[in-house]
Amino acid sequence: MRSFWLLSALSCSLALFAGPQFATHTPANGTLEFSARVTPADGRGEPARQMSFYLLSKSLADIRSEVESNDPPPDMDHFIDALELSKELKTWLKKHRTLDLTGKDFTKNLTADDVMTVPEFLEAYKNINGASLNASVPSPTSKERDRQKNPDKFQHAEEQYQQAMRHYITANSDTLDGLDAELGDKNPGRAWAKVRVEQQRRADRRTLEIAQTRYLAATTESDLEGHGAFTGVAPGTYWITTLDIPALAGDVRLRWDRLVTIRAGETARLELSNVNAIESAEHEAQ
Repeated sequence: MRSFWLLSALSCSLALFAGPQFATHTPANGTLEFSARVTPADGRGEPARQMSFYLLSKSLADIRSEVESNDPPPDMDHFIDALELSKELKTWLKKHRTLDLTGKDFTKNLTADDVMTVPEFLEAYKNINGASLNASVPSPTSKERDRQKNPDKFQHAEEQYQQAMRHYITANSDTLDGLDAELGDKNPGRAWAKVRVEQQRRADRRTLEIAQTRYLAATTESDLEGHGAFTGVAPGTYWITTLDIPALAGDVRLRWDRLVTIRAGETARLELSNVNAIESAEHEAQ
């Protein structure tokens, strides 16, 4: 009997001694309360009502950078090199960092040297300002037979023609009007825009996919007053976002990708507005 009591006392002592050593402590979770409002250019702020908000363990901007590192935006120079255009036009496109050969901005910035140097420009210019359309436009005086028989004479006539054309184009800039329309089948702008849009759509889809599968910590929805809360969130650093859905009010559309720190047992509070949005733009005409 005495042995039984001794064993019981020893067991209790060991339990008391071992308890603190092996007990596990789980830190308390925290809460994030937020409000979201959008203020149009002309008007009062409106709540971002019944919108889905996401809490991510990595910023949306960094996730997109991660995606683009694996599928980078198209390289303009590489795209230009693959085009079936003259080397002179390719050089011009790279120099001006553009692939759009349309509109008044294009023709307004063209120079006589551009027209005379780039075969596509010169051909288009001749088509809209030929001798039958405008007799004052200089015509070449060189003869093809002189190219071989009298090259010096041919070269001199070509130089005179080039000089006369440059002078004429400079003095009559209005003769460039319509050049962009004549270049329609050689304009790479539409193809370039398509390549860029396709890459952007791929990046957008992949960014959203990764955000919601790899970095999603919690989701919630704002109420009619634009208030919302994430509860029971493990302590740490997070980003609050609406992903690809903007909050709209009047002419303004907002997205957020805001850093927030949640501490154990505490409630963090955040006000989302135009001031801390990552995007604020007018609606484009549909």
